[in-house]
Amino acid sequence: MKIVIPGGTGNVGAVLERGLLAAGHRVIVLTRTPSRPHHMHWDGRTLGHWVEAIDGADAVVNLAGRSVSCRYTPENLKAMMDSRVDSTRVVGQAIAAARKPPAVWLQASTATIYAHTFGRANDEATGVIGGTEPDAPAYWAKSIRIAQAWERALDEADTPHTRKIAMRSAMTMSPDRGSVFDVLSRMVLLALGGPIGGGRQYVSWIHEEDFVRAVRFLIGHTDLTGPVNLASPHPLRQKDFMRVLRRAWGGHVGLPATRWMAEIGAFAMRSDTELLLKSRRVIPGRLEGAGFAFLYPAWESAADDLARRVAEDRKWPLVRTPGIHVRAA
Repeated sequence: MKIVIPGGTGNVGAVLERGLLAAGHRVIVLTRTPSRPHHMHWDGRTLGHWVEAIDGADAVVNLAGRSVSCRYTPENLKAMMDSRVDSTRVVGQAIAAARKPPAVWLQASTATIYAHTFGRANDEATGVIGGTEPDAPAYWAKSIRIAQAWERALDEADTPHTRKIAMRSAMTMSPDRGSVFDVLSRMVLLALGGPIGGGRQYVSWIHEEDFVRAVRFLIGHTDLTGPVNLASPHPLRQKDFMRVLRRAWGGHVGLPATRWMAEIGAFAMRSDTELLLKSRRVIPGRLEGAGFAFLYPAWESAADDLARRVAEDRKWPLVRTPGIHVRAA
């Protein structure tokens, strides 16, 4: 198939590009900074020469949007909102103008759209959009409003010949440098991979291979439209999630961090504590209901696989003796 990936040069885009090319598909990435022959320039806001890639494509997977790993200043929140809504709107305009529009449009969304909760897991049918537990800062609602505007731009696009899916994705775990898994692993190796703020909050995640397989599954299943959760069926509390990751790296001490310590750390990393403290308990109701089978449904096997691959790639010996870890200098 010919698959176009607007905004495909981030961590998730690299995972998807790699997986689709390995499966034999023709991939065109739309990016502000083309670096490969199959990359095309776009600005994420206006129509241009790139629309020729959309016309005749089998599928479009739009991943464009400013990274959420930043301080939630008014300027950054506006950039997060504008980059998501503007890119979704212009992709919709390109599809609407195509002589041969793609059969399916998969649009990135986020599991953050669901409420911060320690209770029942959120699926697509009964999950709570917005709302929050009493301990959540009021400003976290801004992320939910951004997610809702993102999906609204998809819904409002006039593309009657193209099936539309909003991918409410959890954190995609890959061995790539700069990925979420990379950052968390470095915390573990520095003995900082303990409970944060008590560790009660849930972490939803998906292994990179299952993310790519889920995208291919959604492209091929013509009966699926609307929101779909891309997340492992087994989210964990943060304290358990990190305990498993420490074990995957050979068994490390994980020093705990209070909420105020997390605030200091997030400030130092130019990020926000919502990424660490919001409880995202999301399950893939529609994917599993349609027959999708996860290769990595449990975090234990996923963490072991990813840690092994990172160690092999970077020549870091993994010693799986509990409490002992040896790494090359």
